[in-house]
Amino acid sequence: MGESLHTVPTLPTARPSGCPFDPPAELVDARRHSPISRYTFPGGRPGWLITGFDLVRAVLADSRFSSLKELMLHPTIDYGDMEAPPAPPGEFLLMDEPRHSRYRKPLMGKFTVRRMRLLTERVEQITGEHLDAMAEAGSSADLVTAFAKPVPAVVICELLGVPYEDRGSFQEQVYSFMDGETNDEDLIAAYTATQTYLAELVAAKRANPTDDVLSDLTDTDLTDEELRGMALLLLAAGLDTTANMLALGTFALLRNPEQLAGLRADPALADRAVEELLRYLSVAKTFMRTALEDVEVGGRTIEAGERVILSYNTANRDPERFTDPDVLDLRRQEGGHLAFGHGIHQCLGQQLARVEMKVAFPALFNRFPALRLAVPPEEVVLRPESADVYGVKSLPVAWDV
Repeated sequence: MGESLHTVPTLPTARPSGCPFDPPAELVDARRHSPISRYTFPGGRPGWLITGFDLVRAVLADSRFSSLKELMLHPTIDYGDMEAPPAPPGEFLLMDEPRHSRYRKPLMGKFTVRRMRLLTERVEQITGEHLDAMAEAGSSADLVTAFAKPVPAVVICELLGVPYEDRGSFQEQVYSFMDGETNDEDLIAAYTATQTYLAELVAAKRANPTDDVLSDLTDTDLTDEELRGMALLLLAAGLDTTANMLALGTFALLRNPEQLAGLRADPALADRAVEELLRYLSVAKTFMRTALEDVEVGGRTIEAGERVILSYNTANRDPERFTDPDVLDLRRQEGGHLAFGHGIHQCLGQQLARVEMKVAFPALFNRFPALRLAVPPEEVVLRPESADVYGVKSLPVAWDV
């Protein structure tokens, strides 16, 4: 490879000052030096950090790299000799074949492009109801709590068949263990309460199936424990990510008024705008894989057992793949971002997320043409980089009545 082996001593967490949408500068510097760098996990275990688009994509498509939870290490915390437990039944994101397909295949027909498009009308209704509530409440709101969180929450609750009267408390429980800042005691309590509720929901669907994904799955050979795990994964994958894309995406558009003007002037731009926002923001920042055997990647040999951190946000800003990658350009012609991953673990619910965003962004800005930040941009509070999904904690906005 000709280049010296670059080393990143710790996973960078600080975003550039005044640039909340850009990846940490140290990660960008690492990619500029080389798309693959040495990384030492806490406790001294050697690993790798991959920041370039082509290499991240290649690892995601390579079956010689494992997704097993029990093979992973925490990238910034030393747990000593403590080993991670296997993923619970049903949580197939952290599984390899053939167990992965056992859970994913029954769901694939539920999230096709066609079926998600059929949901568009209902997503439009849900979006409109929340915009109505915002308008009725006055001339300002926290977009996170008034719009970005509840819209995907209602959609996923309907898909899972959560009864209407349970949705408020259920959503609160789920978000409390997803926000990255809940203390350990409250996190465990919220997680346990969610697991208990999902177990009760699965039992209710077995007894009295309704028109929803969870009820459909009760007609398979999957156990109650497996269904509970699958439901939890659908929640985690389909709720927090979309909510943060809606909030952070709105923030990005408000900070790029010329791009927002283009979206307002041309509603047909919504499809391309969503893809560009997904690339530009990459709210699911990093994933990990473990080499099952020695594998050559980018001219380096990753030895069996070594862990690899995959940086999605730098890959999606790679100038070797995208022209002017740090520019938000809603008319960008280049597609093929990695915001939903790649390979067998590519996000199952990506079409649902696209439908929600394609509906929500134009509807929000059409309903409130003068929508603006209600605080200076530097006062918008961001989620900690330690959170699995990046975004804003709150987004105060205002509009003319």
